[in-house]
Amino acid sequence: MATDAASQPQTALEGATFESRVLAMLDRLAPAEQRMARFFIDQGQAVLLNSAAQIAQLAGASDATVVRTARALGFESLSALRAAMLSDLTASPSPGNRLERTLAETGGGAADALHHVIGIHEATLEVLRRPDIAAGFARAIDILAAANRRHVFGIGPSGAMADYASLQFNRIGLPTTALSASGIALADRLLRIGKDDAVLMMAYAPLYREVDIVLDQARRHGIPVILISDDLGALVADRVAEILPIPRGKADHLAMHGGTLVLIEAMIVALAARRRETALDSLDQLSSLRGALDSAWSKRGTRKRK
Repeated sequence: MATDAASQPQTALEGATFESRVLAMLDRLAPAEQRMARFFIDQGQAVLLNSAAQIAQLAGASDATVVRTARALGFESLSALRAAMLSDLTASPSPGNRLERTLAETGGGAADALHHVIGIHEATLEVLRRPDIAAGFARAIDILAAANRRHVFGIGPSGAMADYASLQFNRIGLPTTALSASGIALADRLLRIGKDDAVLMMAYAPLYREVDIVLDQARRHGIPVILISDDLGALVADRVAEILPIPRGKADHLAMHGGTLVLIEAMIVALAARRRETALDSLDQLSSLRGALDSAWSKRGTRKRK
């Protein structure tokens, strides 16, 4: 039977991260509370953005278990637990510390690294299969398909994915701009944002200046923003139209973007299906241009029209 956390000494937990605090208390919890506590760690974005009833539904538990687990972990309420989670978001560990934690779990061999990373991505794919993610994805596709022009924001590692998404969206005939520059170089690209556009944003806590400015520009033009993030949603929920909480591996470990890339490629297919003829015509034109540049490409031809 779980022991009331309020009766336990809390000194050792003061100043600890949310995850370490939960893990330190885990053995004291009842089995149902342990499962919920692990959900708090693994699905932090869902915990920050949803009510107790919605969290319970996502976790396959009851409302009472959600609230009881928060109290068993030493928090006065679910709101207090959320506040602790948000505090961690603004004090994320350094990249070096993240890598050290990842290596500590991985093992020394190359095969160990391969299997460890595969396991992490398998867990992310399970998140992508959730009904709430599928529903949010469908709404995001509606927004992107209806837009006059799409703008894909990402800086750092996400910048490469923003460039990739922009390239692929343009190939299927959907005019798209990559907002993948940082600092004052971003200003030139922001000039292209206009009425009836949409922004697809990949961004993570803390709230960088570039993210804040892009959100301001979107609000100024009255256009929707779709946010892909595992930790920023709670800080900007009132400024975005849709949040897709895709994990980047394990919390406080080396960030891994495989799940985000899978989501982007699903968007490419879904948008092509939504505008099939536009996509096929655009790819035909791409093939023709390649053939004009290199005769070897012309041998591949274009699709046969009926």
